[in-house]
Amino acid sequence: MSFIFQNDLIFMIVFGLASFVVAYLWTDKILNFLYRRSLGTREEVIQLMDKMFVEVDKEKVTWTMLLLSFGVGVILFLALWPNVIMGVIIGGAVTILGWSLPKKVLMALWERRSKNVVAQMVDAMTLMANGVKAGLSVQNTIDRVCDNMTGPITQEFRLIQNKLRLGMSLEDALNEFSERIPEPDVIMFVNSIGILAETGGNLAQTFSTIAFTIRERQKIHKKIEALTASARMQGRIMTMVPFFVLAMLAAFDPDKVIPLFTTAMGWVALAIVLVLLVIGGTVMNKLVTIKV
Repeated sequence: MSFIFQNDLIFMIVFGLASFVVAYLWTDKILNFLYRRSLGTREEVIQLMDKMFVEVDKEKVTWTMLLLSFGVGVILFLALWPNVIMGVIIGGAVTILGWSLPKKVLMALWERRSKNVVAQMVDAMTLMANGVKAGLSVQNTIDRVCDNMTGPITQEFRLIQNKLRLGMSLEDALNEFSERIPEPDVIMFVNSIGILAETGGNLAQTFSTIAFTIRERQKIHKKIEALTASARMQGRIMTMVPFFVLAMLAAFDPDKVIPLFTTAMGWVALAIVLVLLVIGGTVMNKLVTIKV
């Protein structure tokens, strides 16, 4: 076994044959994976932009993602020429990352926007409760929210308002709202109105209760974030330490680092380190993520 790893030519032949066998046996899964990472990711990106009320042009999105993935990947491959193997590995990794990065960025932006909507629902529920106490209907209280508030909650409620004016029922419009913002507090608000519309009840008291529940949940979230802040920072530091050590070694003793990028054993070691870093970062993130 050591003879195979010490001879780069034999190692690459064995690695190529193993890759061919795996690709042949797992062709469908590999093709599905590539589709999800390319065209499938593009559709998800477009859906996220639509949920955030951002006008999108599918052709522009496609070309942007192509430039971020294949464009940058080809540039890195040419920059590493004539080291074809390293160029293929790094160029391929950057290509896959280029397809995934826009979705991750937009997902983070959408999640932050969803949290802002939930945070604004405290004031929105208070306005609606006061409106119901004054004798207004649910539709009229939605109009009050649109007229007196700003931010993402206004965009969401204005969309509900427009759908009601076009003839959609209140229940359907609110259900679509909960599908766009699938947060527990939003779902609780939509379900409460649906139940009260069928059975009757005190809408003003219900809205006040929802506002109180959301406010208390936000307090718990902030307390959890404060308690887990140090653990999150430790996870980030532990993830960055190997890269820092590698950079220091490359600066002060480059002869010890060069074999990592020029030999087959070095590439295997780098791959193992990256996989372990990803696993460690994922585990740390799961441990400090507490759902309420």
